[in-house]
Amino acid sequence: MTRKSYYFKIGAWVVAFIIVTTSLLFTNRLAKKLALEQHRKMEIWSEAMRQFVNETEESEHFDFLWKIIEENDNIPVLIADQTDQIITTRNFPHVPEQHADVYYAKELKRLKGLRKPIEISLGDNQKQYIYYDDSNLLKQLAYFPYIQLSVIAIFLIGVLMALATTKNAEQNRVWVGLSKETAHQLGTPISSLLAWIEILKSNYPDDLMINDMGNDINRLKTIAERFSKIGSKSEFEPVNINETLQQAVQYMQKRSSQMVTYTLTQSQSNIEAMLCVPLFEWVIENLCKNAIDAMDGKGSIQIETSVDERKHVIIDITDTGKGLEKRQFKTIFKPGYTTKRRGWGLGLSLAKRIIEEYHHGKIFVKQSGLNKGTTFRIILSQKK
Repeated sequence: MTRKSYYFKIGAWVVAFIIVTTSLLFTNRLAKKLALEQHRKMEIWSEAMRQFVNETEESEHFDFLWKIIEENDNIPVLIADQTDQIITTRNFPHVPEQHADVYYAKELKRLKGLRKPIEISLGDNQKQYIYYDDSNLLKQLAYFPYIQLSVIAIFLIGVLMALATTKNAEQNRVWVGLSKETAHQLGTPISSLLAWIEILKSNYPDDLMINDMGNDINRLKTIAERFSKIGSKSEFEPVNINETLQQAVQYMQKRSSQMVTYTLTQSQSNIEAMLCVPLFEWVIENLCKNAIDAMDGKGSIQIETSVDERKHVIIDITDTGKGLEKRQFKTIFKPGYTTKRRGWGLGLSLAKRIIEEYHHGKIFVKQSGLNKGTTFRIILSQKK
């Protein structure tokens, strides 16, 4: 992470914090004012109820008092007497009659714990008590800052993900550009060397060293071809995985110490998978080189192939090297990660890219432990 992107992320979260804090303070202040207005409204409403009970229908104030009572259409109100007998309710959800007594008894208990009731004196020591809840508007206002916080968090996460995607896309373009440029730069000298080899062969037909030089130049040609396929639409074909692995092992055997032994175990003689062979061979070579480094050039590498019940091709590559700690299982695939003094730490990152992005498979550390070796598993589909 660059310093610029780090400060951008910190700044984004600070701005979000300021927005949410300001919103919480403002909303809390607004909610208190609304609650106070609601309490005043309920005091007026309770006084109207007290007078309404004592008025007759012929009274000149009857219609006015009834209008005040009817205007409360959003504050849940429950009126009870001195013995907690419920007299009337207003603005509560509809409850079936058979459950009404239990429901309102629970609501009465809840409202008693919410705030002190408003007392209505009816004379002759008769009293009624008005219990009321917050209006829906007040309840919604209380949740508003948290909804706003969630929206801002989702927005920020979306922005950060977009930035990360853009950064990854830019890195991919650089990766592809470097690969193609490498292939292009290698192409001219390789063609020239191949021409010189043909001249040398015609002049010195019995010199075996010229054939070895030709093999090495062809190898360079293969490497250049691999680089050219990065970022391009690769050609996939059904290939016998065992034969491809055998060729890769034979190549590595010629270039490994005699103290490194290779074993290829096959559950079936013909296991087909859709492969881009040059790129897949590159993966196997990188894994074998990584294993040789982990074993300090001495040990055994075992490659096993099988097919699972879902018709996936399974390739396990096991070495007898130093092993890995569990925390390294994922980090070893990151570009630049290496435990060697030399090297760029791109081998396993490249292998992961080829298997997962080009072959749509999986590659991961199946098992490992310090001084217990490591098993890498590759999973491929038999159909593209």
